[in-house]
Amino acid sequence: MSGRWSTLDRIVQIEPGKRAVGVRNVTNTLAIFDSHFPRFPVLPGVLILGSMGELACELLAAEAPGDWRLAGAERVGFRHFVQPGDELELTVELKSRQDREAFLSAEAKVDGNVVTRARRLRMVIDHG
Repeated sequence: MSGRWSTLDRIVQIEPGKRAVGVRNVTNTLAIFDSHFPRFPVLPGVLILGSMGELACELLAAEAPGDWRLAGAERVGFRHFVQPGDELELTVELKSRQDREAFLSAEAKVDGNVVTRARRLRMVIDHG
């Protein structure tokens, strides 16, 4: 996980080869809220996907160390707004992995309610 872009506040659980759970606290001090949107601050969906990808990187690196990165997301649904003060509970589940590519599903919840679901995250490992 790259510290300069870290969006996870903590990793709650990693079951290598299976699943991981993490938490992101959405603070009102995030600069994005100045423009997205000043009267109704909402965390952009792409940042939620980024946090899912970051957690997926942690899960994959537990078994296959390297520079994993999010390469795509399919069948993504956004059900509710995520706002300052919310705590996102993120879960990723590994569906399949080859040497340099993996597919996972991911879910984000606030107060036990699903706010975002990605049925397919595609992760790749950079050559190096």
